[in-house]
Amino acid sequence: MKWLYLDIFAGISGDMFLGVLVDLGLPLSVLEDTIAGLGLQGEVHITTQRVHKNGIAATKVTVTVHGEPDTPQGHNHVASPHASHPHGHTSLETILHRIAQARLPETVRLRASQVFRRLAEAEARVHGVSVDTVHFHEVGALDAVVDVVGTVAGLHALGIHRIMASPIPVAHGFVNTAHGSLPVPAPATMALLEGVPIRGQDLAAETVTPTGAALVTTLTDTYGPPPPMRVERVGYGAGTMDLPIPNVLRAWIGTPQPDDGETMDVHTLNVLETNIDDMPGEWFGSLFGRLLDAGALDVWLTPVQMKKGRPGVVVTVLTPPEKAPHVRALLLRETTTLGVRETLVTRWCVPREKHTVETRWGPVPVKIAHVPDAPPRVKPEYDVCSRLAQEHNVPVWQVIQDALRAAQEAIASRKLSPP
Repeated sequence: MKWLYLDIFAGISGDMFLGVLVDLGLPLSVLEDTIAGLGLQGEVHITTQRVHKNGIAATKVTVTVHGEPDTPQGHNHVASPHASHPHGHTSLETILHRIAQARLPETVRLRASQVFRRLAEAEARVHGVSVDTVHFHEVGALDAVVDVVGTVAGLHALGIHRIMASPIPVAHGFVNTAHGSLPVPAPATMALLEGVPIRGQDLAAETVTPTGAALVTTLTDTYGPPPPMRVERVGYGAGTMDLPIPNVLRAWIGTPQPDDGETMDVHTLNVLETNIDDMPGEWFGSLFGRLLDAGALDVWLTPVQMKKGRPGVVVTVLTPPEKAPHVRALLLRETTTLGVRETLVTRWCVPREKHTVETRWGPVPVKIAHVPDAPPRVKPEYDVCSRLAQEHNVPVWQVIQDALRAAQEAIASRKLSPP
């Protein structure tokens, strides 16, 4: 499992995110295939070069649309929502349709659409209009599409399971945009940064663009100092401007390491949740069975009080990422809900073994967990113990106790059998 940590000491933009991924080892062909998958070959070209920012060597990615390179002001792609839109502008619906029809993995399409929708929602909020009325300049829109979809596709290709970031630095001043002079951070950027830890820096420049803010706030799980991890590779993605400090995004890929130095199994899992207050109770039994059959690791209900004082429940499902699309579809199909929330979590598990022990009632599978600084923890398989108890007409606790005793003896002598 791979983690990515974004050390955002200068700022972040779409091209800087692409640059750091290439610097971390992402082949340029992945981005070229992404452009082809979007049907933009011939319209959009992407190039990379090695540059130096205050002595730091970094990768600069340039996206060229109809011969026009991307600009330092990443929000110039938004057209005025109060003006008519002649040829050369495109709507959010058109962009999302292009992404949905792209020849790319489903997870890439879904995640990229999520980023772009948040970007459009922030712009709509700033301008006080409906998100459906936000239009984008054609050149800037395609530039942003490549930045967003290319970043998501690059993370997918690198096998990144979780993204963490430092607090995001924001500068000051003003920047010229399609709407005139705007304060830095741009209003859309600040809308995207709500609820995210930021810090100020004394630079009169736009160090965080709306596209960069949309990417990091949508894709990042947590913010703060680097987590315990074994660093495998460090990369630098260059921005366009030259600043008094190195205008680069630094990131590193690594594998998680527990704080106590003990070996633990670490997994990235998806948590899917939905609130329900209008579904018959007998439906939940069937729902649980279908979700577990679809690959969910666990399913549970939490009672809540919903709007208008109605009692309801939160259905929570823990599932591996590769099973999440099917589980999500099941929740939408098998319940009365109209939406599902989804987050990524990290699960730290103590190492465990599966073995079979012999008892006077028959063989019993057991799990043996190796807890740090504690004796091994044994858990007999309850369903098997229950079946054996019924077959021999004895209390189930007696079978469980015999299985525990046999397991402890086997641990002491290291005579364990596979299940």
